[in-house]
Amino acid sequence: MSYKVETVLKNVATTVGEGPHWDDATQTLLFIDINNGKIFRYNPATGTNDMIQLNGAVGFVVPRSKGGLVVGLDLTISAVDWNTKTVTKLAEVDPGSNNRMNDGKCDPKGRVWGGTMSKTFAPDQGNLYCLDIDGTLTKKVERVTISNGLAWSPDNTTMYYIDTTPHKVYAYDYDINTGNISNRRVAVDFDAVPEFKGNVPGPDGMTIDTDGNLWVACFGGGMVAKFDPKTGAALQQVSLPNATKITSVAWGGKNLDELYVTSLREGIPDSEFQTTESLAGSLFRVTGLNAKGSPANIYQG
Repeated sequence: MSYKVETVLKNVATTVGEGPHWDDATQTLLFIDINNGKIFRYNPATGTNDMIQLNGAVGFVVPRSKGGLVVGLDLTISAVDWNTKTVTKLAEVDPGSNNRMNDGKCDPKGRVWGGTMSKTFAPDQGNLYCLDIDGTLTKKVERVTISNGLAWSPDNTTMYYIDTTPHKVYAYDYDINTGNISNRRVAVDFDAVPEFKGNVPGPDGMTIDTDGNLWVACFGGGMVAKFDPKTGAALQQVSLPNATKITSVAWGGKNLDELYVTSLREGIPDSEFQTTESLAGSLFRVTGLNAKGSPANIYQG
């Protein structure tokens, strides 16, 4: 079955387009421009793309059940009121470090998981945290380089987690009731994927479909790759045009069968931006994939 790629918003992010989250309640897509501190809200029904500006780097955005949003902002997990732009700190991470929040998501119980990375990409400086619905913050994984994609299996027994630098998607046993994770193993080793033929991209953001397959943004690869996490096998590659630095993915649309894809613009030379990277920083939508996701989890705290 052939798929179709649309450029929904051309060059919308001027630094790092990231963190797509389909908000089922409003039928809109939230996503961010990390280093510009921008949060976007795209409405496909009207074609409008609203934006609010925060003071700092934004690593992720998710809706909150009691209203508003939760974001990774610099070294905090904070609540944001879209209308008043009021920011309220909920928790602080890696205090005193040269880190910032990167990717984050909510688990099936409504906890927020978010990780950090060094602003200079120094190795082993990041950590993965979980903010429980009662406001308790717990460090879950230590000594990560670029904390990235998160996903939970449809049966809620496995958590998948990406550290970009070692090129691995890890799997953990996951206890939905306690939020505990254990028994780390490698689900997908990008260095061992024959289809990459030695030109190995970095695994970045990630989502999962209702069949339990992972869809991973391939940074530097110009594509999203679908994997069977039980075998580590690549099942499909979805190529994006004129944007090699693909950052993240999320299922959206009325039937959750449209794959929204974000990309990076920052640091690309003008000569490439005008030719091979002319759609860098764009938001894409892929249809016809014969797969779908489940409604994205939101923060219940």
